[in-house]
Amino acid sequence: QVQLVESGGGLAQPGGSLRLSCTASSAIFKISTMAWYRQAPGNQRDLVATITAGGSTSYADSVKGRFAISRDNAKNTVYLQMNRLKPEDTAVYYCNLRGYVNYWGQGTQVTVSS
Repeated sequence: QVQLVESGGGLAQPGGSLRLSCTASSAIFKISTMAWYRQAPGNQRDLVATITAGGSTSYADSVKGRFAISRDNAKNTVYLQMNRLKPEDTAVYYCNLRGYVNYWGQGTQVTVSS
């Protein structure tokens, strides 16, 4: 069983920045693709960004050029740097580890509002 613990959510103003972190309890992290998803009220859970074990990244069109996913294998941690935040980025953000089984974090709320 792998536990994913997220942190870093909160309230930001439009145009501001936040950085999310997600730490895994298992070294399986090092060989796994990691992803961030988000879910706004009444919406489905959408993929935001992914990073492979080798460091290749991909992004949803809505966040390209504003968000950056990265990982620190020594710390079993994946990050999501979110810049130039918009109100439509408001959602619960979930960390995902893609192994033989998909693991999910508990979610962290991000609210973008003035």
